[in-house]
Amino acid sequence: MRVAGLLLAAGAGRRFGSPKALVPLHGKLFVDSAAEVLRAAGCDPVVVVLGAAAAEVRAQASLDGVTVVDNPDWASGMGSSLRTGLHAVGVADAVVVLPVDTPGVTVAALHRLMALAEPKALARAVYDGVVGHPVLIGADHFPGVIASAAGDQGARDYLQANTVRHVECADVADGADVDRPEDLRPRSGGA
Repeated sequence: MRVAGLLLAAGAGRRFGSPKALVPLHGKLFVDSAAEVLRAAGCDPVVVVLGAAAAEVRAQASLDGVTVVDNPDWASGMGSSLRTGLHAVGVADAVVVLPVDTPGVTVAALHRLMALAEPKALARAVYDGVVGHPVLIGADHFPGVIASAAGDQGARDYLQANTVRHVECADVADGADVDRPEDLRPRSGGA
């Protein structure tokens, strides 16, 4: 099975105060770390969708071994980035979709979803039963996801209308979104 990786990194990061693609963590930008995780998991190709501050991201990020595409409609929300990315993936049996603001997602979590890859697959990571990312979308679902992806909902409506396999990943990853700078502070309790 050929599984592509799709990294959604086009947002302006309004709540964060700057585009999250450019946020540094452990000496790397979010966009580079996330792209590296997708590549290390064996995704081929890895498509990175940029929008807000795209020129700055290109100038500061390394983005080695990935295909970078611009979403000119990025301000309309994640849905347009998802559509842009799915169009850019090309021929694949499935794609794993990862937003740039989930730095705790690991290769192990990606592998759990990728093990289910086939054109009919729909699966998403859950963390202690709470749905999160990444999401695995089989190629048979690309047209439906593209048709329904709008605003900041991404594939949410499509996933709710279809049977999606939930894959527990809390033991191998942290699926928390980083929405604000304080979300980067270490959590108490050793999480």
